[in-house]
Amino acid sequence: MKIPNEKEFISSIVKSSVMAYAEGFECRHVSEVDNPEGVINMKIHNVFIEALGKEIQYYTALSRSLDSSLGNMLEKMAIALAEQNYVVKREVAGPLYKSQTQLIANVLEEYKRHNKRPEISDYSNMLENATETESHVRHDSDYYLYDEETDHHYLIELKIGGDLDNKKARAEKEAILEQYAILSNLIGDTSKITIYFATAYNRYGEDKAWRQERVKQFFGNDELLIGRDFWNFICKSENGYKYVIESYRENAHYIKEALDRIKQTYLS
Repeated sequence: MKIPNEKEFISSIVKSSVMAYAEGFECRHVSEVDNPEGVINMKIHNVFIEALGKEIQYYTALSRSLDSSLGNMLEKMAIALAEQNYVVKREVAGPLYKSQTQLIANVLEEYKRHNKRPEISDYSNMLENATETESHVRHDSDYYLYDEETDHHYLIELKIGGDLDNKKARAEKEAILEQYAILSNLIGDTSKITIYFATAYNRYGEDKAWRQERVKQFFGNDELLIGRDFWNFICKSENGYKYVIESYRENAHYIKEALDRIKQTYLS
C-alpha cells in the first residue's frame, strides 16, 4: 500500500527516532557522571590518552559510545520504516537438512579459496538438497521481511558500515544461507526468497564504488544493498534515502545539543 505523503511520513519516523535517541543518550551518560563504572568513566583511564589533555580524553571515550549506540538507533529506525511496507520478523525457524548444510559448506569453501565469485545460482537449488536427516533450527534475523503485495520473502543482514573481516563475512553468509534453506523448506519455492547484505551508508562515499572485497568475496553484487539502495528498499521508494538523510540532517541538532550538555556535565 502506497503511503499518501511519503516524505512527511518518513520524516516523522526519522525525527522521532533521533529525538528519542538524543534524550536516551543524554540521560544515560549524565546519570553516570559520578559512577566509576559508567560508560565514559570506564574508558577515560588510558594514561596514554590522558596525557593529551582532558578534552581529548573525554572525546575519545565518548566517540566509542556514540558510534555503537548510533548504529543501534539506525537499525531500530530502519525497522520502523520497514514495518510500514513489509511484515517484519526477527527470526527464522524450521527444518534444515544435513544435505543442505553440506551444500552451504561446499559453496562457502569455493568462495574462500577464490575458486568462484558468489552467484545466486550457487544456492537456488536448495530444495533439491532437502534430503537425509533434518533438524529444527532457529536463527535470529536482522530483517526478515515479507512483502504481502508480491508474496516475496527477504532476508537482510545489516552491518551499519559494512566492516567485516573474512571470518565474519563467511559466518554471516553461512547464517543467512541457513535461513534461506529453512524458508525454502517451509514455503517450497526458492524463487520467492531473496537474501541481501546491507549497509546504512557507503563508507567510500555515497556516489563511489563500494570496494569492500572481504565482503564481496562471499556476497555477489546482486546480494548487496549499500547505503542509498538499502534505505530505498526499506522505504519501498526511490526517494527513501533522500528523505531519510534530509530529515536526519534537519534533526541532528537534537543530538548535538545533547552532546553539548553531556560535555558540560563531564568537563565543567
